[in-house]
Amino acid sequence: MSRPSFRRQPQEHARIPYHIAPVAIAVLSLAMPPQAHAQSAAAASPAASAPGATEPATEAPALDAVTVHSRNRIERLQDVPISVSVTTGAELARLDAYGVDALTRRAANVSWNRGNQRTSSLSIRGIGRIGQTEAQDPSVGVIVDGVSYAYNALTSSFDFVDVDTVEVARGPQGTLQGKNASVGSITVNYKRPTFTPTADYTLAFSQHNGVLGVAAIGGPVIDNLLAWRGTFSVNRQQGALVNANDRDQTYTNVDRVSGRVQFLLTPTEDLSVRLEGVVTPRAAETTNGASINRPNVASTYSNGTPVNITNTSEAKLARRWFTQDTGYTLADYYGSPNNDAQRGLVTGNGGASAELDWKLAGGHTLTSITALETYHFNAHNDDGTPFDITRNAGGFWNDYRQKSEELRITSPTGGVVDYQAGLFLMHVRNSATYRRAWGNDAGAWVASPAQYTTLDATAAGQLLLENSLANVSMAYNSPAGEQTIVNKSAAVYAQANWHLSPPFTVTTGARLTHEDRRTTDSSYVISNGSAPELNPVSVNGVQQGGFDSDPGTGALKAGNSAAQVALADSLAQKYFGVATYAALSAAQQKQVAAAKSIRQANVGVLFNPVVAQPFRKNQPAFTLSPSWKISPDATTYASYQHGEKAGISQVVNGITALVQAEKTNAFELGLKSALLDKTLILNLDVYDVRISNYQQGVRVVDPYTTALNVAAGTPNPTAYTSATGNVPKVEARGLEIDGVYGGIPRTTLRFSGAWNLARYKSFPNSAQPVENGYTGAAPYQDLSGRTLAGAPRLAFNVGADYRQPVTADKDAHVSANVAYSSKFNSDVSLSQYAVVGESVLADLAIGAGKHDRSFDVSVVVKNLFDNHTPTARTWTSVTPGNPRTFAIQFTGTL
Repeated sequence: MSRPSFRRQPQEHARIPYHIAPVAIAVLSLAMPPQAHAQSAAAASPAASAPGATEPATEAPALDAVTVHSRNRIERLQDVPISVSVTTGAELARLDAYGVDALTRRAANVSWNRGNQRTSSLSIRGIGRIGQTEAQDPSVGVIVDGVSYAYNALTSSFDFVDVDTVEVARGPQGTLQGKNASVGSITVNYKRPTFTPTADYTLAFSQHNGVLGVAAIGGPVIDNLLAWRGTFSVNRQQGALVNANDRDQTYTNVDRVSGRVQFLLTPTEDLSVRLEGVVTPRAAETTNGASINRPNVASTYSNGTPVNITNTSEAKLARRWFTQDTGYTLADYYGSPNNDAQRGLVTGNGGASAELDWKLAGGHTLTSITALETYHFNAHNDDGTPFDITRNAGGFWNDYRQKSEELRITSPTGGVVDYQAGLFLMHVRNSATYRRAWGNDAGAWVASPAQYTTLDATAAGQLLLENSLANVSMAYNSPAGEQTIVNKSAAVYAQANWHLSPPFTVTTGARLTHEDRRTTDSSYVISNGSAPELNPVSVNGVQQGGFDSDPGTGALKAGNSAAQVALADSLAQKYFGVATYAALSAAQQKQVAAAKSIRQANVGVLFNPVVAQPFRKNQPAFTLSPSWKISPDATTYASYQHGEKAGISQVVNGITALVQAEKTNAFELGLKSALLDKTLILNLDVYDVRISNYQQGVRVVDPYTTALNVAAGTPNPTAYTSATGNVPKVEARGLEIDGVYGGIPRTTLRFSGAWNLARYKSFPNSAQPVENGYTGAAPYQDLSGRTLAGAPRLAFNVGADYRQPVTADKDAHVSANVAYSSKFNSDVSLSQYAVVGESVLADLAIGAGKHDRSFDVSVVVKNLFDNHTPTARTWTSVTPGNPRTFAIQFTGTL
């Protein structure tokens, strides 16, 4: 059998002059079938191979040859009529940039909204910050080796190592492949198996006891039939913040081990099968708890009235309970994190996929991608003090599983029309448990000033104060402590390029997705703790087994059963040493009422399993994009893209609360050009994105609490709560620029930037910020016309690579990346105290290596200027960013 043509190493790649190859590799590695990406990258790129070609060429090739794979076929970047950016894995590796946040600092108008591994999210054009529900789709789609991810957390906890390219496509996606995305997508392509033996390594040592090891090994198993590639990585590092309560625990540490194995089977020239498996074992990283407490930054609310400090942390820490023989002061509270119950967030994932490409008669290609992805998350949080207040301040156990199947047909190019069409199926099951558990100091911490004064006055009251919450624990979501989310998607899509004349092409696309979303939820007390006698009778129909007493006076109500009266009598004996509840004084009964109120207020809403209203709907997506090649070196285009994000089936306080589908219309005008004898690629676009029913946290009526208020005769009984819902209208407008310059010998410059105005066009029901917490404030505020949370107005990044031969077989090299972001608000309610200032994050690598890639060493500095801009602010806390760190990195080929 003759050697298949797509396995051959294209000889023209070796002639790329090394002073611009770091740019061209983004393209030339993609100008081949996926099976050959890694082979071409290794051969063509000085960035990927430590030093590049052994002899500089005298002529610079055209940079307009850069190609992308975002539309499932190899195309020149300059011919794709949408806003697309490309970053190479080699560029990332040079600066030890492997996290998803590093990817976003190398493309225009892409942001990483930092939370923990579950709550972080991606934004494009300022849009994409998620609400707090597991049932919500990400706004920015992520596609890894052809597999669509339907859950933000799948990208948050893991390193992207051995990457070939990363491509960012802006605007609604879905008419070409996989899962639809409402504002854009990020496509990560890992290096693929080839029939050329390879063994590459990276070993780095950094501050804070950091070590990184990466090995990529592969080659033929059976010549011309079976090849493999294995990538294995270990990344461990302590954080810069130390937990004063346990100095072995640091924030935010890194603990990641992963393995990825691929096999490529090519039984004929027309058929290839790629199998891939990946596993990241469970490990813990202390992302939560990294905030530093600070005093209230204002003494008055926005209306000028004094801030009520009687129930603040400062006031609570002054209570006798927390000052007697503890040695803990406010200075400790405002110093380093001091957590007694904080644990690292445990995450892990695994996945497998099978990709089949079959060339049919007539030049068509049939592609099938079958995939399974799993993810685990377990959070165990603290209250931010060394006291036994919460033993789990909102823990979360989450097991996620998605299965997908895609079948796609791709036509040959070269005719009047070329097209792609396909079917996509996805099934998601997400099982989640939200847990809370209280300790012996919880009652004294959460009690109101009046409750604390009542209970702390006597020894019996102090025991009631302790037992009000001690050892109580809850599980929100079903009798077994599990919320069940089941999402099913089925789609058909097609996209065609109509070449109406040599310079004029019109791209059209359509998609129809059927969504079926279902959620079952519940909330229970799973441990009554040290004092079941303090339980209420029932909450929302969930029996708690307590006796019925007046919530104000504590007097026993009529109608209690004999068992309930006996329970009340046992309470009287336990705490006050009297035989019957009736023998208690009015002051003692009031103490019982205070303890019971503390318990009921903190347990909150309980409810038996509730099946939320499902979301079932057919959702369309459209693309229309004409492009005109006005000259061999310039192309203009216009595009209209429509996309929809599925609604959310959810439960709020025991009552179904359906969130409507989010709908996006994006308009774009762009110019793609090759200038200065094709040594400068300069791409510009302006855009206008309009979204209706934008999904994020909003203020909504709380039917449960409202019903309680009505029953109690409360004046103005309507109550509100914060939940994921719909903002009526959002818009984003701006300018984007993307470019690369290779006209300076031995130097490559990459740059991108965006001016972006993302705002709420209509948002009448936002939650109030803390500065509006005065008595009598409205339950919500109108943010219409204000900038979206997490959306900086200006952002840009500049990357540079320079190489200088020092001997016949060695180079010195410098790589740098600078990312700038203007200020933004980190709070969805846009508190004036949550503004994060402008930041400049710079990374630098300086090193030297051999032309044959056998050895290279670099000193890598992250956050070169030691930028201290925090990642988030609140009224009472600051979340710091990562400080400057130094590392030494060794890379090579064996």
